[in-house]
This record gives sequence, structure tokens and C-alpha cells, in this order.
Amino acid sequence: MRQAGRSLPEYREIRTRYDLFGIVAQPELCAEVTLQPVRRHDVDAAVIFADIVLPAVAMGIGVELVEGVGPVVAEPIRARGDVEALQVPDPGEAYASVLEAIRLVRAELRDDQAVVGFCGGPFTVAGYLVEGRPSRDFARTKALMYGEPDVWYALMDVLADTFGAYLRAQGEAGADVVQLFDSWVGALSEDDYREFAAPYSARILDAAGVPTIHFGTGTTHLLTAMAQAGGDAIGLDWRLPIDRGWELAGLDRAVQGNLDPALLLGPWERVEAGADAILDAVGSRPGHIFNLGHGVLPSTDPDVLGRLVAHVHERTTAEVPA
Repeated sequence: MRQAGRSLPEYREIRTRYDLFGIVAQPELCAEVTLQPVRRHDVDAAVIFADIVLPAVAMGIGVELVEGVGPVVAEPIRARGDVEALQVPDPGEAYASVLEAIRLVRAELRDDQAVVGFCGGPFTVAGYLVEGRPSRDFARTKALMYGEPDVWYALMDVLADTFGAYLRAQGEAGADVVQLFDSWVGALSEDDYREFAAPYSARILDAAGVPTIHFGTGTTHLLTAMAQAGGDAIGLDWRLPIDRGWELAGLDRAVQGNLDPALLLGPWERVEAGADAILDAVGSRPGHIFNLGHGVLPSTDPDVLGRLVAHVHERTTAEVPA
């Protein structure tokens, strides 16, 4: 999952000298942080190190990543004029360091290891831009959606154009798959999701040009609608059994997930049992990407993560006929 290296001491040492934007601005350093968990855990893919608000910065929005809070926007979007002031950046220029980091990571990995790019989902990023900071209820966001839908649609239009171009550029730089990471879209009802978010997520996914993963949290009630919006694979959080989630997403596509990240803070016996329950539920059905149901918690013991990877590899590796 994103920022898989947050629990690693080698990552924390780098963070004593650089903030997130400082890391992303240097391709070699961005690639190094991306590769750290791959080297440590021998996972099957590297998720490029960046942040979901990076495109917003390129659009001319002042964003500060505040420790313990999250993205804080200097001048939140509140009116049509705020949206009209946004620019759709040229991805080759705006994200040059990230794209070069993808090329560097691709060159370092084996052929059987994937590079995973990503961007934030349109509702999640719009929520940050309207609220000005992380929110639990998204009251300002929903007030804008309901009360001034023309402003909302204009904002989502520019985000969809920007994010679609960003994902396509990542694929052209060497990402094998890209993920649309809509962390807070679960705050919407299904009807509101279909009206105010799904069309824009669909545009972004359609523009990617490489295989896509569509992920959100708290989205049990939205899985069918999210699958209809697009994604070659649907990411599942930890809130429901994976076989039920797969049925809701549709058995005709792949799924990613869905071990609770907090389970890794417990004894190994529980971690092993949780992983085995997921693997037993999917059986030999093709199309399952074993993963956590959200990001790695910073307090996770790296040795437990490594042990989990080894356990899943041991259970799922089969002899390939010559």
C-alpha cells in the first residue's frame, strides 16, 4: 500500500532531513524511498512515493503538509472564481521529478516486480480543497455540492482533467499499473456518489492508459457503484470479508486487499490467522492481489511486515511447469 516504508528506520532517518515535498522534488531520493520497503520486504511491487495533494500544488494551490493534521490549504475553494483560477498543468513539467523517479525505480526492479503509480481520487482531493484541511463530516464540501452544484462540477472537471493526465504520464514513464486512491469517498451516500463523484472517477480511470486499481475506504456501500465507474481491480478495505467484497465489486474483475493494518500491531498468531483467512476465502480464484486494507501504520514493526510477506509468498507460490 501507499507509503509502505513509513515504519522503516531508514525512511525515518531521511525524514529528519527532508519533508515529503522535499523528497518528491529529488528523483533519486524519491526513488530511494520508494525502493526501501521493496528491498526490506521483497514485496512484488513498488508504490511510487508521493502525496495525493501533489497535483493540487501544481494547479497553483498553496498546500502545507502539517504533521499530525494532514494537508492544510492556504486559500480553500469557496466560489466559482476560485475554480476558474486553477490551472491544468502540463504533466511532463509539473511532475518531472516523480516521472523520473518512476523511470529510476522501473530500472532497479526485476521484470516480475511491478511499479504502481497513483493519484488521489477527485472527491477526496476536492474535499481537502474545499474544507481547507481533513474533515470528518465534509460539511462544507457537501454544502457546496448541494447548494452550488455548478461550482462543484467545475471543480471536478478540472480535477478530472488534471488527474487523468497525471496518471497517463505515470504510465508512459514506466508505471505498470496506477491506483486511484479515493480515501474519503465513503463519506458519500450511493446516490450522491453516482451523481457527484463517479463520472469524474470514470474519466480519470479511462484516461490512464495502463491497468488501474480503484480504491476507497469505508466504501462497502459503494463497491458496486465504484466498480461500475471503472478499475481493472477494485481495492477493498478491511471492513468486510474479502469474498463478500468481491461479490459486491463483481466476480468478473480483480480485487486488492484486505488485511486490517492495525492487525499487524498484534501478536503474530493473529496476523497469520488473518492472512490465512483471506487466502482461504479466495482459494485458487484468479485475480486476487494480497494487500492491506489501507496504508501501513507508522508504528508497525518492520519485521512483522517482512514475516507477513514471506508467509503469503510461501502459501501462494506454485511450481510453474517448464
